[in-house]
Amino acid sequence: MYRYDVMDRTLVDERVAQFRDQTRRFLAGELSDDEFKHLRLRNGLYIQTHAPMLRVAIPYGLLSSAQLRMLGSIARRYDRGYGHFTTRQNIQYNWPKLETVPDILADLATVEMHAIQTSGNCIRNTTSDHLAGVTPNELEDPRPWCEIIRQWSTFHPEFTYLPRKFKIAVTGAAQDRAASLVHDVGVHIVRGPNGDLGFEILAGGGLGRTPIIGQVVREFLPREHLLSYLEAILRVYNLEGRRDNLTKARIKILVKALGIQEFRRRVEAEWELIRDGGLRVQEAEVERIRAFFTPPAYKALANSEPAAGKSAAFRAWYRYNTAEHKVPGYRVVYVSLKNPDVAPGDATDAQMELIADLADRYSFGEVRVTHTQNLLLADVQQDQAFELWQTLEKAGLATPNIGTLTDMICCPGLDFCSLANASSIDVAKLINDRFDDYDYLYDLGELDVKMSGCMNACGHHHVGHIGILGVDKGGEAWYQITIGGAAGADASLGTVIGPSVKKAQVPETIARLLEVYVEHRQDDERFLDTVRRLGVKPFKERVYAAPVAA
Repeated sequence: MYRYDVMDRTLVDERVAQFRDQTRRFLAGELSDDEFKHLRLRNGLYIQTHAPMLRVAIPYGLLSSAQLRMLGSIARRYDRGYGHFTTRQNIQYNWPKLETVPDILADLATVEMHAIQTSGNCIRNTTSDHLAGVTPNELEDPRPWCEIIRQWSTFHPEFTYLPRKFKIAVTGAAQDRAASLVHDVGVHIVRGPNGDLGFEILAGGGLGRTPIIGQVVREFLPREHLLSYLEAILRVYNLEGRRDNLTKARIKILVKALGIQEFRRRVEAEWELIRDGGLRVQEAEVERIRAFFTPPAYKALANSEPAAGKSAAFRAWYRYNTAEHKVPGYRVVYVSLKNPDVAPGDATDAQMELIADLADRYSFGEVRVTHTQNLLLADVQQDQAFELWQTLEKAGLATPNIGTLTDMICCPGLDFCSLANASSIDVAKLINDRFDDYDYLYDLGELDVKMSGCMNACGHHHVGHIGILGVDKGGEAWYQITIGGAAGADASLGTVIGPSVKKAQVPETIARLLEVYVEHRQDDERFLDTVRRLGVKPFKERVYAAPVAA
């Protein structure tokens, strides 16, 4: 993984000192709320319902074991003993005291971490495929390019006060596990007409109140021009994006208003002015950054069948919570943060420290955060999988549900967020209680359930195979259900099935949707495939044929 140089350390240490003084001045009454707001947002600090919330950057989801230990230590010393991993591969602390935040940032700096640009109208944390570098089916490891984008975008003076927040995702595999089509900009590593590697650039994706799938701006961009082209896109957005209406300020609104052809024309015209300037990415710099991501010292191993002769519980875990690795004899292991009794994405201080220890023992000291709010050990020897599972199972981190209905994406909702209209965590608990038969879950196959407590869509409900959105009706929480969404390379927006339902009715509503799927699926169809083939009508008819039982 990337290691800080002297400049990186100096920048982060200076930012900690600056924010410490800014916090002191605010607490002393020398800065108003409005004056402090912009300063705290640039350092990842929100004011939520009950307490400040601090969002810590995890660039492209990659952590060293030392960094994860520090995150666990911070949870124990400054919060309430846990942290929440997000869909942007970051971690959030929901209960820090304002006066301790500078101390948290100082502790983070000792392990080369920070909270810079995790909030505010700037370029946010660049995300990527959590299987980058280990999946057998990628064209190239996208992480060096993520790091190049991170270094270019951090403290970029021209893009500190954009019309709205700006998110970039990079992927090198066709599966698109980074949900790049619903980002402001998606960067896909592709082969050009001559077989050379470059980028397909998309823009205008996003969720929230106006969900839109991103569109291709340029089909093939030579690799040396990545930063200049991104800068051209941001210049057009910075100049033309709306600043008079917060809900219409994202780049997706600009792309929609101009149309993709006119937006492309403006970007290309801007790019012509800067393409041959100082932003050209030299191959020597690419190689320098790539050197930080060289593969670890893998052993020469043969593929084995570690599940043979083991318990049914281990076999289920191995099938659903591990994935193919490009190196023979190794396996990718998902650490499930979707225990039925825990809020999705939460991990305790003890669990984080345990996972850090396990990373040292089994996975070259590296941990990854997935877009789906789980953690991942990327380089586990197959013959050590059973031993690892035993430890994870005892710690409540081996729920065998990756890719199933109960592997839900879920925002914190009304329990913490001041913007939310409805709770999410307790609805997730209701769903887990209703669907606790693993044989049934496995029979259903791949199923993405995503839930948000408001239209800001932090839970990505628009692109869930089943999406759940909390809405406020006269002070009471109701839930709108969508089906047919997807976040991968075949991204689509879900369709609302009908009137919203009460909280207690959500699990039974999902059960009725699944009844239709089971009755009508063909061969190996996923739920998503069946919805696309049949349309919404038969699902809607089943749900509303009779009152949904509470």
